[in-house]
Amino acid sequence: MSFELRTYSFIDSYQPQLAQYIAKDNRVYDPAEYDAAIFLEIHPAMEIHAMVDLALKATRVRLGVVITERHFGQLEIHHADQGEVLAAGEAILKATGLTLENRTKCKITTDKIIRSIEPDHGIAFTALGPGNMVIPGESVLIMECEPAAYMAFICNQGLKAATVRLNLVTTWGASGRLIFSGSEAEIDSVAKASREAAQEIS
Repeated sequence: MSFELRTYSFIDSYQPQLAQYIAKDNRVYDPAEYDAAIFLEIHPAMEIHAMVDLALKATRVRLGVVITERHFGQLEIHHADQGEVLAAGEAILKATGLTLENRTKCKITTDKIIRSIEPDHGIAFTALGPGNMVIPGESVLIMECEPAAYMAFICNQGLKAATVRLNLVTTWGASGRLIFSGSEAEIDSVAKASREAAQEIS
């Protein structure tokens, strides 16, 4: 069978806000703060279930997300031991005959900072995402990328670099989306770190 690797990203340590966000809308087993994780997407879509089965039988990882769309299947696996997560990822790559060089490059399609949010706009942002509220006077970073699953890695790297609040992160569908809010200086810092994370994947 011919496989296509759309995304593969390794998260070395889930930052608390991202781990908690995923747990709010989780489909299987919640990750814990500071767990390691892999987000992976392959084609054909339904083959993702064979890869889930392989990872769970070969290692002690837990399954957090499994999604099948028309063309691609996505999984998220996690564990406190980075070695278990990496071993699961290697087992999947070996089974599919793929390498990291085969993965689709990350492309940032939206990168926008809005400074000193007005009250009405803050309410609108708060309604958009199940994460933290956006407070009037704060600045906001809106970022989108393709493929969508890379947004988890970008979000996590951003949270390592700055003291900001996570409002929204989407990691499936046509494109990934991220909304951070915070002080102007911290938003500038998280924007820089997020751009660097996208470049690292590419």
